[in-house]
Amino acid sequence: MATDRGHDAVEVIGAKRDGQELSDSQIDWVVDAYTHGVVADEQMAALAMAILLNGMSRREIGRWTAAMIASGERMDFSSLSRPTADKHSTGGVGDKITLPLAPVVAACGVAVPQLSGRGLGHTGGTLDKLESIPGWRAALSNDELVAQLESVGAVVCAAGDGLAPADKKLYALRDVTGTVPAIPLIASSIMSKKIAEGTGALVLDVKVGTGAFMRTVDEARELATTMVALGQDAGVHTVALLTDMSTPLGLTAGNALEVQESLDVLAGGGPADVVELTLALAREMLTGAGRDDVDPADKLADGSAMDVWRAMISAQGGDPSAALPTARESHVVTAPASGTLTRLDAMAVGLAAWRLGAGRARKEDAVQAGAGVVWHVRPGEAVTEGRPLFTLHTDDAERIPRAMEPLEGGYEIGDAAAYTAEPLVIERVS
Repeated sequence: MATDRGHDAVEVIGAKRDGQELSDSQIDWVVDAYTHGVVADEQMAALAMAILLNGMSRREIGRWTAAMIASGERMDFSSLSRPTADKHSTGGVGDKITLPLAPVVAACGVAVPQLSGRGLGHTGGTLDKLESIPGWRAALSNDELVAQLESVGAVVCAAGDGLAPADKKLYALRDVTGTVPAIPLIASSIMSKKIAEGTGALVLDVKVGTGAFMRTVDEARELATTMVALGQDAGVHTVALLTDMSTPLGLTAGNALEVQESLDVLAGGGPADVVELTLALAREMLTGAGRDDVDPADKLADGSAMDVWRAMISAQGGDPSAALPTARESHVVTAPASGTLTRLDAMAVGLAAWRLGAGRARKEDAVQAGAGVVWHVRPGEAVTEGRPLFTLHTDDAERIPRAMEPLEGGYEIGDAAAYTAEPLVIERVS
């Protein structure tokens, strides 16, 4: 049991508070003891804050990650007839990339076990988006997951309770104690689940900018480098792309709205940035799985990615032909001037979508399937005074005024010469 290794919580907290490195046995003990309720929430909160302030060495992060993996089960996909690859995004606004990505990679012959989460705050969760499809269910048993990977090639579902339970408990605590930005805890949280999941190759999409947890390229690079090392040390082929999240992805933020945009991509259309990032990540996944002989763009063009999508949704009880839910109320914001849209702030759009009902403040909150924001112009495009700039969607009209507040300072219209296009993919870390 967790109490018999000669450690106690105050000693471990004190060591990290004073800037010391934790020993392997201290780390093993505290993660196990917290999982089993021996270390109290307030003690783990103090330790998380000490880690945020004083950091961890690569050895400590590796050991912490291993202890989180050891708190639960490990999945095994060795019975599958095809290699596996997965993607994890650190979260952003309008980030619906998993939805077209999993089917397009599966259409190329690589199985995609995408264990996803729900949204908190301004970043939307993949499961919330998919749950706007009538009948679709997020919870699958391990046997169902493996069977669907073999038959369809792609699964997007909730991580089971048996996978890194220490992380589930710690994640909820970090969210309410201001310790979410601690890079050792972000890295170990993500990588403990992905390594326990058992995928053969992993591509990390580390977001940078106003709408991301990592605001600067330096912070994002530190997180990416830490996670790539953890993956490679565990024998998983791991690479990371740093991608821009100063501007939201695509033209929609919300749940059903983003599903529809993903369907546009799978049908061979959709916004150029969503297509670009989907294909960039798909190519990295295919390379990691040893299938870089296939071009994922062909699978969008010939309809085979859409076929996988329909099979994937159907296999989880969803009706891929059903109409998506729409919000009861909408409100159009028109452009106050003519010119070029020179800036559209991802955080402003994310906050607006959240206030409209697309996101949640606490994990038990419900989300509105139809709520969200559509922007009709992307940075660099021309704007005409009086023409629609945003359309806000919600079931509750009284939410609209508060949702408009962040948008008011969240964009700029100016001279075309004032706009410089930034690359979507900033850097590759391997």
